[in-house]
Amino acid sequence: QVQLVESGGGLVQAGGSLRLSCAASGLTISSFAMGWFRQAPGKEREFVAAISWSGVSTRYADSVKGRFTISKDDAKSTVYLQMNNLTPEDTAVYYCANCASGDARVTAGSYNYWGQGTQVTVSS
Repeated sequence: QVQLVESGGGLVQAGGSLRLSCAASGLTISSFAMGWFRQAPGKEREFVAAISWSGVSTRYADSVKGRFTISKDDAKSTVYLQMNNLTPEDTAVYYCANCASGDARVTAGSYNYWGQGTQVTVSS
């Protein structure tokens, strides 16, 4: 049974940082790409970042490029999202997802397992 469990969300002031973690079980993250998505109230879920199976290739949404960094630790079966210089526009529920491919994909349809999400709230 595949499980993805996010943690690390919370309330932070604008300009602050958070690191999200996604602990995976029931699958080998070294064999698949992993991604982070987010959904703000009243908005559709959107792509944030993805990392390839090897960890060599990463992709980011333009809105987070230069501020967020995705990484993973295969030995710990954990994916991370380091978020710096946060703004109120980053407020959302953040979801970790496992891609059906080894390539870092940006479309939600390419992901077949999802975590329950973790809330990130950035105050101004």
